[in-house]
Amino acid sequence: MTSSSALPATAPPASGGPIAALRTLAFLDLPRVRAYGVMIALAYLPMLAKVYLEATGNVGSDFLAFWGAGKLVVAGTPARVYDILAEQTVQALSGTGQLVVFVNPPPYLFVAAPLGLLPYASAWVAWVVAGWSAWFLLCRRLLGEAPIAVFAFPGAYLAASHAQNGFLTALLLVGGCLALERRPWLAGALLGALIVKPHLALLVPLWLAAGRQWRAFAGAAASALGLCLASWLVFGTATWLAYPESFKASATLMADDTGPFFLRMATVYAGLRYHFDATTAFVGQAVVTIATAVLACRYWARAADARAAGAMLLAATALASPYLFSYDLAFLALPVFWLVGEARAQGWRPWEKLGIVALWLAPLATRAAALPLHLNLMPLASAALVWMIWRRAGPPPAPVVRP
Repeated sequence: MTSSSALPATAPPASGGPIAALRTLAFLDLPRVRAYGVMIALAYLPMLAKVYLEATGNVGSDFLAFWGAGKLVVAGTPARVYDILAEQTVQALSGTGQLVVFVNPPPYLFVAAPLGLLPYASAWVAWVVAGWSAWFLLCRRLLGEAPIAVFAFPGAYLAASHAQNGFLTALLLVGGCLALERRPWLAGALLGALIVKPHLALLVPLWLAAGRQWRAFAGAAASALGLCLASWLVFGTATWLAYPESFKASATLMADDTGPFFLRMATVYAGLRYHFDATTAFVGQAVVTIATAVLACRYWARAADARAAGAMLLAATALASPYLFSYDLAFLALPVFWLVGEARAQGWRPWEKLGIVALWLAPLATRAAALPLHLNLMPLASAALVWMIWRRAGPPPAPVVRP
């Protein structure tokens, strides 16, 4: 936010001590941010090597679903991507001995098809490298002075280590928000392409309508419908008729109360479902989804521009969606680094820098803590992110006057 009504917030001179140091985190300047970013990025290398060996060994990876679907499309049998026996047969070619069910809508097959042209191990590397590179090329502008901090964002590491579609959906969400102001039709086309994972676009139609972004709204509708039509023409009616079979696999996963499935998710629904019954979880998620939808829509009146409104949309999306995993959170780069840009332009508020560092770490930290603690803490981080963005767009706090 750059309006003249929001002057830099100035904190009173701090006395010494650890509390004062945490309150300002003044030592974390730009050179240190760059240095820490390099160190963290280097630390990812052995971690990714381990994940790769597991993915191509007997542990497997979620990427098996995309690669197996691509193999079936290349073989000319796209309708069989939703046949578990067919998927099991083709995924056996990977040598992992694992099976991951393909559950994405037919338009996703346009993305999966090229993967079927490569051996499994090579396709895994190509998918991760291409996704991380494209995501970084788009998001590096969010902090141009220290792009390494963007590259090393833990949400990106999680998207890479799971070889899931977190980079793809982040490209669509972040790209749509960044393009909205100058190229609304392109923004709409990107957001509409989320038909490949529609639960991440839960707030998008309401948000566009609230902001009166009618060209983007029309572009999103045309993009979603166009992709559905194109997939019907290319992959056939049988593929669309087979798609509901994937609902059974998803329902089976959601009905399992015995394993750590819900701890691996990053939603209010999952957190409540792990400790309570399904009805409580559903009601709790519904309340949060409605509340975040209202906040995202009302934020247009407070936002200085479309990028600020987009930051709120993506922060709210992390809370609103009932089905979300840590590998989906690469899109949080926009709201996190938007906060950094606003703080650098307007002045850091007390504790704000520490809060942003915690939010930067949150996708990986909450994922690592979930299983040992039996707690899903990511919704709390997402709620804090929403609150900090809402607070940033308002008037700055009055400076403290001391005698």
